[in-house]
Parts: sequence; structure tokens; C-alpha cells
Amino acid sequence: MKLSDTLEETYVALNANKMRSSLTVLGIVIGISSVIALVSIGQGATSTIQSSIQSLGSNLLMISPGAQRGAGSFGVSGGRGGARTLVQADADAIANTVQNIAYVASEISGRYQITAKGTNTNTTVDGVTGSYPSIRNVLLAEGTFFSDVQNSSLAKVAVLGPTARDDLFGENATDVIGQTIRIKGIEFKIIGITEAKGGTGFTNQDDIIYIPSQSAARFLSGNQYLTSIDVQATDAEAMTQVQEDITTLLLDRHHIPDPTEADFSVLNQADILASASSITGTLTLLLGAIAGISLLVGGIGIMNMMLTTVTERTKEIGLRKAIGAKRRDISMQFLSEAVALTVVGGIIGILLGSAISLGVNATGLIKTSISPSAVALAFGVSACIGIIFGWYPARRAAALNPIDALRYE
Repeated sequence: MKLSDTLEETYVALNANKMRSSLTVLGIVIGISSVIALVSIGQGATSTIQSSIQSLGSNLLMISPGAQRGAGSFGVSGGRGGARTLVQADADAIANTVQNIAYVASEISGRYQITAKGTNTNTTVDGVTGSYPSIRNVLLAEGTFFSDVQNSSLAKVAVLGPTARDDLFGENATDVIGQTIRIKGIEFKIIGITEAKGGTGFTNQDDIIYIPSQSAARFLSGNQYLTSIDVQATDAEAMTQVQEDITTLLLDRHHIPDPTEADFSVLNQADILASASSITGTLTLLLGAIAGISLLVGGIGIMNMMLTTVTERTKEIGLRKAIGAKRRDISMQFLSEAVALTVVGGIIGILLGSAISLGVNATGLIKTSISPSAVALAFGVSACIGIIFGWYPARRAAALNPIDALRYE
């Protein structure tokens, strides 16, 4: 039988019962679109988390006071600083002793009520040093960041994140530089506004007010204890060694012989990124598996339809065999019908799944990422389902005895 004849017969057979064919195709459409949409959401979440972590800085090590929490503990910012074990001398020792370090920045963070011209907000005030922007990839949209000279001279200056600016002076205010804000009743002059970075899994980096760390220690916290020390290694390859050297140094400075009793924790940005990627990768796999179940159900629907079709067309099969059709021709005919259903369903499913993914992305709630490999895999699986679930009905049809088939009522 020619291929053109097979395709024509396939079209006629499927078109003879449009409703049943449409419902069967619908099962494949739902399965394929679910796989593409859910996998794109999972991969988009992975990309978002990775970019958020990377936006914290590059080659970054974060030292926090308190017991070691491990790389999988995502409490880097929220809740840090409760313990009082790190001081400025620790940061100075790291900067002067440990090799392969580009920058070291001390932080003294806390939440305070901020007032300005009849408005107020409650946000994070981060006392940092002049090297902080270089470590944490903080860029200025307006003005300048304070220097280490201003830090050492206890300058009362502040750099606002865009969200903090909007809360205090109105959305996208343009005349903020030079104005003052009050923190714990103390006036600070605004000298800069940072560029928007967006929120992360740890905190909203736009809703922060930066002031010199020594000013924070003197006027706000009232002590010299640090809430964290940020260290930037010279390159990614040196991060593990730098982490080990910092740990050894601080254990020695704090007179702690047993590393398991350390009163500080050193978190490696690469470890955090790896842990987050592992979690989101597992989530994506789970979402894909759930969607795959619906694809399997669609395949079972195809088998059910084809078995019903074989039963209904038993006499037709007998007649074809009686006039010379071979088993291969009969098998190919029914198999082509099953594959045609899955191919059509696959194409529609890809378009629908992509549309769902783009629609979710357009809402701004979740960023999605359509993976060409996921699309190819989903379409390939749908084609395989057509072959696998269509093979048994086709084989059953080909095996019918022509005499018994012609007698079938």
C-alpha cells in the first residue's frame, strides 16, 4: 500500500467520527501542554532563584555570628546578627591575613523607624563600609556612595534603596539628594540612591538604607558587634581555600579548639547556589512527572479508542484481507491512525503549553522559561505513545481471520 493511500485512509477514518477523535486528541493536548507549562514554570523558578543569589555579589563569602547553619540554611539575612561574636577586629584580621581576598566589608544591620517630612517607614538600616558596593554589586542611580574616610569620621550620611525612597518621598521622587531623614531621632543626609535590584529569597535589596558602619555602631546599635562580614574572593577557584582560611583564623581568634563549636558560620555563595539549584531541579522534575501522568492517561485513551475502532471495523478488515490486503497493510493503517492522533495532539499541546507559559510570565507573578529540550521531549514522548499504545490494537486488527471477520455481527 502506498504512503499516500495510507494517509488518505487515515484521514477518512478519523474524520468519520470527529467527536471521538477530538476527545482522544484532547487527552494528548492536556498532557503535552501540562508538561511544557509546568516544566517552564519550574525552570523559570530555578533561573529566578539563581539570578537572585548571584545578584548578591560575585565570589562572595558571608560570615555570620552564631552557630554553623550549613549551606542549605537560607537564613543569611533574615534573623542574622542575633548572636554577638563578631567584631571589627575580626574583619580587619581577615583583610590583613587571608590571601586571595579582593574586598572585605563589615555590616551592622537592624530595623528602625525612619521619618522624613511627615512620612515614615520601618525598614532595614545597613551600616556598611565603602567597599560594600564592590562586593555586593550595588550600583548608584543617583549621587554617590560614602567612602571609608566618611566611615571613619562618623559621617551622618545615607544612601537609599529605591523602595525606601518611594516610601519616604513618593514614588520615583527626583529631588531626594541633599534631603535628610531621621533614624532614632538622628538626622542623616541623603547622598545617593541605588539602582533597583529587586527582591531575593533573603530580603528586598531595594528596601534598605545604607549608612557608614561606624556611624551605625555609635549612633544606632551602641556597640561594636557586627551582624555579618562580607568577603569577596579574587576568583571562584579560590573561594574554598579562602573559606577554610577564614574559618581557621576565626577559630584561633575566638580561642575555639573544636570546629563543631564555632560561634560563627561561613557561607559560600557557590554552595548556596548549588543547594538552591538542587532543590529547584527536584521541584521541576516533580512537576514534569505529575504532568507526565496526564500524558500517560492520554495514551491509554488512544488505545481505548483504537480497540473500539478495531471492533467496529471488523468486517471492513475482513473484506480488505479477502481482496488481498496483507497483515502489514492492516497493521500500518491502524498504527498510522494512532500516530496521527498523537502528532496532532502534540502540535496543539505545544502551542497551548507555550501560550500558558507566556501568559503566566506576562502576569509578572512567576517568570517562566520555555525549554526547547522540554518541547522536543514532550513531542517525542507523544509520538512514542502513539506507536506504543497504537501497536497492540493494530496488531490485533492485523491478526483477525478474514473469514471470522466477515461473519462478525
